[in-house]
Amino acid sequence: MKKIFLLLVIGFAATTANAQKVKEAEVPAEVKAAFTKNYPNVKAKGWEKEDGNYEVEFDSNKNEMTLVIDPKGNVVQTETEIKVSELSKTITDYCAKNYAGKKIKEASKIVDAKGVVTYEAEIEKMDVLFDANGRFIKESKD
Repeated sequence: MKKIFLLLVIGFAATTANAQKVKEAEVPAEVKAAFTKNYPNVKAKGWEKEDGNYEVEFDSNKNEMTLVIDPKGNVVQTETEIKVSELSKTITDYCAKNYAGKKIKEASKIVDAKGVVTYEAEIEKMDVLFDANGRFIKESKD
């Protein structure tokens, strides 16, 4: 019985540790400064802490965006929501073939700190990632 309880506690901790909402007051000054430097006239909609980094959600130029910033204030990646129709034919064909009957709900363009571009297609409760050429990288559950 104790083992089952311990496993349940560990499982709960693992699932809640993935992404946690945080109040802006809890975000380090370096992180907030990096956000303000990159988007000076934009207001944060919300903050999360995930894998030791901070993720801020906001709108810029009528686009939903997120910026991932490490605790020292370095931008790790930028994610911009795009129209599903903006995904390449290679990506949409892959999704139609491998996720038959399922619709791409949202799409995003992700740019990491080195300028590497990837694309994300959200299908049901799953994110499917592709490289800049539309080649499948991986899928992950939301």
